[in-house]
Amino acid sequence: MSGEKQATLQIEGMTCAACATRIEKGLARMEGVLRSNVNYALERSTIIYNPSILARHDFEQKIAKLGYRALTEEEEQGKEDIKKQTYDYHVRLFLFSALLTFPLCLTMIFHFHFLSFMTVPSILFEPLVQFVLATFVQIIVGYPFYLRAFQAVRNQHANMDVLIVLGTSAAYLYSVYLLFESRLAGIQGPIDLYFEASAVILTLVMLGKCLELKAKGRTSQAIKKLLSLQPNQATVFRHGKQIVIAVTDVMEGDHLLVKPGERIPVDGVVLSGTSSVDESMLTGESKPSEKMAGAFVFGATVNFHGALRMRATRVGKESFLAQIIQAVEDAQGSKANIQQLVDRVSHIFVPSVIFIAIVVFCAWFFILLPHDLKVALIPAISVLVIACPCALGLATPTSIMAGSGRAAEYGIFFKSGVLLENAKDINMVVFDKTGTITQGNMKVTDLVVYSDDTYEKVLSLAASAESQSEHPIAQAVVRKAKEENLQIEPPIFFESVTGGGVRAKVGLDDVVLGTRSFMKLEGVKSDQLENTIRTYEASGKSVILFARNKQLIGLIAVADVIKPEAITVIQRLKKRNVEVCLMTGDNDRTAQTIAKQVGIEHVYAEMLPNQKREQIKRFKQQGYQVAMVGDGINDAPALSEADIGMALGTGTDIAIESADVALMKNHLAGVVHVIDLSQKTMRNIKQNLFFAFVYNGIGLPLAALGLLTPWVAGAAMAFSSVSVVANALRLQRYKLSSNK
Repeated sequence: MSGEKQATLQIEGMTCAACATRIEKGLARMEGVLRSNVNYALERSTIIYNPSILARHDFEQKIAKLGYRALTEEEEQGKEDIKKQTYDYHVRLFLFSALLTFPLCLTMIFHFHFLSFMTVPSILFEPLVQFVLATFVQIIVGYPFYLRAFQAVRNQHANMDVLIVLGTSAAYLYSVYLLFESRLAGIQGPIDLYFEASAVILTLVMLGKCLELKAKGRTSQAIKKLLSLQPNQATVFRHGKQIVIAVTDVMEGDHLLVKPGERIPVDGVVLSGTSSVDESMLTGESKPSEKMAGAFVFGATVNFHGALRMRATRVGKESFLAQIIQAVEDAQGSKANIQQLVDRVSHIFVPSVIFIAIVVFCAWFFILLPHDLKVALIPAISVLVIACPCALGLATPTSIMAGSGRAAEYGIFFKSGVLLENAKDINMVVFDKTGTITQGNMKVTDLVVYSDDTYEKVLSLAASAESQSEHPIAQAVVRKAKEENLQIEPPIFFESVTGGGVRAKVGLDDVVLGTRSFMKLEGVKSDQLENTIRTYEASGKSVILFARNKQLIGLIAVADVIKPEAITVIQRLKKRNVEVCLMTGDNDRTAQTIAKQVGIEHVYAEMLPNQKREQIKRFKQQGYQVAMVGDGINDAPALSEADIGMALGTGTDIAIESADVALMKNHLAGVVHVIDLSQKTMRNIKQNLFFAFVYNGIGLPLAALGLLTPWVAGAAMAFSSVSVVANALRLQRYKLSSNK
């Protein structure tokens, strides 16, 4: 939709999934907002909106009204520092709380017979001492909870903070009541109080928050690794001088010098110099890529030997590395379909828990042990504390973050968390041929001349016409002419017909190269060559015809090499009961030969781009979940139509942009890894949700029956969220094997 704009805001103050749901719905109700998504684990909101109606500051104000805070654009630049400050703040609060709570915990020893041999200083049993210690914890450590709970209630909303405040306040205030009641009654010495319950709950919740923040930081390691690849400085030529500036100050069109051993600062084109560049961080290829004048280079790759002078073409957010980082962040921040279940539950969860706690209190106070306030209060407090929905809110997004982060480390980039979720259901994979099943490094094997022209003249003319094309066959023709040291003349006019061939004007000649069907459309007859063409195609070669001024003058046969992993990957897919097809614009005989060599039975040949897309659509109508794997411009429509489009990283920009998943390492095993990662991530999410639901399903009844004391409930609640994050982090240890 035209006129859309996206805003991404970091949000402070969320404590559970209910907070994220409230912000998301609040933003969605704003006029001009088309879609909103709030990720609790990433503490980030993504908003698609109409910029003619709304601006970023409108969202910041709305979030503030809801009781939270959105970081400004300036603050987001230093969001890593803010995260560290937040973590350090919580650690300090925890240590302070633990220091004051420990003496209160010692008094609990008195209640355990098996610890009766231990001695506890008698002063700790003094009610006033307990009151002072607990009050400092309740006021200083509890202040952030009270503040957020107040803001939530003011906005007619209930979240985790409300549960914590209700539970700890009940224990603390009831103890204060007992203390003053005993003193007014003239009772001296120790009495039964519950100051340790409120203090221990706050301390354990703070510990859980610290562990959660630490663990959540580990889920973003993939992005941190990518960011660390970006150099900080660049050597630029300005006003005739060579100066060193920050990479962020490099502008499009700047001329830069990259010395041996340096990382290339931004994307650009080599103007002069020759060198080899390590592009393994993008392609996974350990062999350096040779670069000379006219070659394209990517930011963050390493220049090995020679000095290069280059012109910056893509800087800042437009660079390839920045787009990869953005793709990873978008995937981690997006919401999987299964999260919708969690959102519905979390929306009603906290109010339901408060209602249950009231019912439990009334049951104990009026029915089970009538008018015993102390006995009725304890299970009600335990219910409030143990039911905090932290684990529920973390269950899905942390797994998505860990899974997509692990994928990124292996050069697999999902554009959305939904894709990571859906890839497990793929039951058909459609492969393109050239550059996908084959290496795409085609070589001219035969050139047959059908005119009075010399071999050199025909090859030179063909290479001149093809010199503006990126197609592998065109590049093979150009390479052959260069090997023969033939002249290549830039065409006066050039037009590429996707899936057909090229039209060009070289000197005074109108030149056409392409398939038989394309030649027929151009009015060039080739029936007399049918037997010759079939002979070449039967041996697995691709044939293009060459005409000048509507007269056929040559035939060029090219051959490609099958990728070494192709056979193994196709076997692995078949073992997973995945249907495999080959779909190509090449002729049927060549396609059948290649397919037979790699073990593919279903072949669709001589397909134009739109025909590929229509065939994908038919597969989907038949009930298949289709993945399309390709690398060329002619694959873009099919990649877009497929349920999941996978573009190989060595492919064209338009193919990668049209795809849902980019396989930067150009290895077909990535197709299997996408499916495996999806399956493991979804299994991990379901484990997390099982733990979260079962934890509450078991914990709530036990608390209601009075079988859990408040401090035990607090410990269980704190460590439940940590266990969910720890389980998600197991995905970061998933190893991708090319032979698995």
